[in-house]
Amino acid sequence: MSAITGNRFFTVGLVSAWYLSNIGVLLLNKYLLSNYGFKYPIFLTMCHMIACSLLSYIAVAWMELVPRQMIRSRVQFFKISALSFVFCASVVSGNISLRYLPVSLNRAIGATTPFFTAVFAYLITMKTESQLVYATLVPVVTGAIIASGGESSFHFFGLLMCVAATAGRALKTVLQGVLLSSEGEKLNSMNLLLYMAPIAVVLLLPVTLYIEGNVVNITLALASVDFMIVWYLLFNSVLAYFVNLANFLVTMHTSALTLQVLGNAKGAVAVVVSILIFQNPVSVTGMLGHALTVFGVILYSEAKKRSKCDIGLDKKVPLTGGKG
Repeated sequence: MSAITGNRFFTVGLVSAWYLSNIGVLLLNKYLLSNYGFKYPIFLTMCHMIACSLLSYIAVAWMELVPRQMIRSRVQFFKISALSFVFCASVVSGNISLRYLPVSLNRAIGATTPFFTAVFAYLITMKTESQLVYATLVPVVTGAIIASGGESSFHFFGLLMCVAATAGRALKTVLQGVLLSSEGEKLNSMNLLLYMAPIAVVLLLPVTLYIEGNVVNITLALASVDFMIVWYLLFNSVLAYFVNLANFLVTMHTSALTLQVLGNAKGAVAVVVSILIFQNPVSVTGMLGHALTVFGVILYSEAKKRSKCDIGLDKKVPLTGGKG
């Protein structure tokens, strides 16, 4: 087998692992929080963060999958803590939304992340995009609105939580670029998770105890009746870490354009798989909304790529004039 063929199989394997982990944790979250009846999304998120803390340490500090980057100052630590807070709020909101919304609508709302990213980028950094990029956000948002209106199992509170989760993801991305922008503070995603996850556990523990109260005893009592809940939580938590690991590895071994295309397709695959598994009805209006959102995201990716190419050309071709 040639090196090129071997690399191709390796890349296909990485992408497959990325798809399986992403879609798997989403569907398992939905099953636990909605179908199984484990109605403790904050505790579930904390389990995810505990697993990410332990496995990140094993992967970075012990196995040295990536070089470890140290926190260099108290200011950098507070910046990472702020990111962790936003990250926690986003994940918790997303898990709460899965209690009330089908995965198909959750993904349609989640696809509007570029819209919120553009909004926060302008509000926080005053960064503007080209008119073409802004134009592509219209079908993205319109499709999500149509999908919401055409969803038979629509739930307003679930929608609010899903929008909050989507906005939180976008805010974290923008804040990460602002707070960790200097060369001495930049962290790759695996090192950032190594520091963010333990902070998230500390933040989530009191919230879990206050809002979800006796959840540990309830889980132990449930395990005495059905021990599968322990395996569900364990597997789901480990899978949550592998979502981050697979995303990091795919980013390393593919181009940015390939990653965008695969990401767009992943959302559509998740919708189809969730409908097949959970049998939630989807109206023709809802399907049209999903299709419009995916189409808008594809246009957005193309517009962003073209915008970056134009900026690159502007930098490479300086204006010249005669001395006449």
